[in-house]
Amino acid sequence: MATTGTVHQTKWWSGGKSPFNLEYGKLMMWYFLMSDAFTFGAFLISYGSIRFSQNFWPDPNVVFNAFPGAGHANLPLAFVSVMTFILIVSSVTMVLAVHAGHKGDKKGVIKWMWWTILGGLAFLGCQAWEWHHLITGEHAVLVDGKIEMIGQTMTGNPWGNIVEDNTALTAALNTTSHETLVHLAHEFPKEGTATSIEALEKMSNAQLSGMVDVAHAHIREKGPVAFGGYFYGITGFHGFHVFSGVIINIVMLIMTQKNVFANRGHYLMIEKAGLYWHFVDLVWVFVFLCFYLI
Repeated sequence: MATTGTVHQTKWWSGGKSPFNLEYGKLMMWYFLMSDAFTFGAFLISYGSIRFSQNFWPDPNVVFNAFPGAGHANLPLAFVSVMTFILIVSSVTMVLAVHAGHKGDKKGVIKWMWWTILGGLAFLGCQAWEWHHLITGEHAVLVDGKIEMIGQTMTGNPWGNIVEDNTALTAALNTTSHETLVHLAHEFPKEGTATSIEALEKMSNAQLSGMVDVAHAHIREKGPVAFGGYFYGITGFHGFHVFSGVIINIVMLIMTQKNVFANRGHYLMIEKAGLYWHFVDLVWVFVFLCFYLI
């Protein structure tokens, strides 16, 4: 006796437009962005746990107060604000490129993709300048009873507490190298002792020590080493994402110029690249908050 089996299909959606009709590539992009968000989240949570477990942490208004071409002017967070503005504007131009793609406007896609790429390159250039300034900068730091000039690196942090004991600083000058004394005497001379670098280099250490105004030299202790590792690690990881996004956008631009998307009848790939670019911009908001504002 034959038995007839009935197959019951589950109907997942009975409303209007189904939310399950998402294009496969776009869905995979969302999965990737979610996993990448977890990675950045883990990095920032780790940074936060170290940051708030320390008794002292560098003041971002002191660390990030330089601006290209402004010399020694104190402009806290001005340059990173410019960087953030550039990245936000590039996100707007990406929106306009996607919008042009929805309308099938090839010329509009090309124009706005060019602006997005230029924005990404400008951001990377700004970040390169910031890293170079921090690494090569010379800041007076009291280390093991002598004064050294160091920059912000993975292993050295010159942004510790300011040393208030002028007696200890005066004693430290006696064991400081000649090169460092020349720099200090030139940058922070006592009143009436300012002279040229050439003249200072010919003087003895004892003469140079007597010319340094330690009260105005803002000599600091070494700060927490973890700051440099986290800063370069996380901002470098984000910078790599920006660089990857620029490469992706260049590929999308070339494909647009070669009519690849016009022949397909849609510009869905521009939208996928846009998702990645907006994610990179969003992550920067959290990086900016953690390193530059808190």
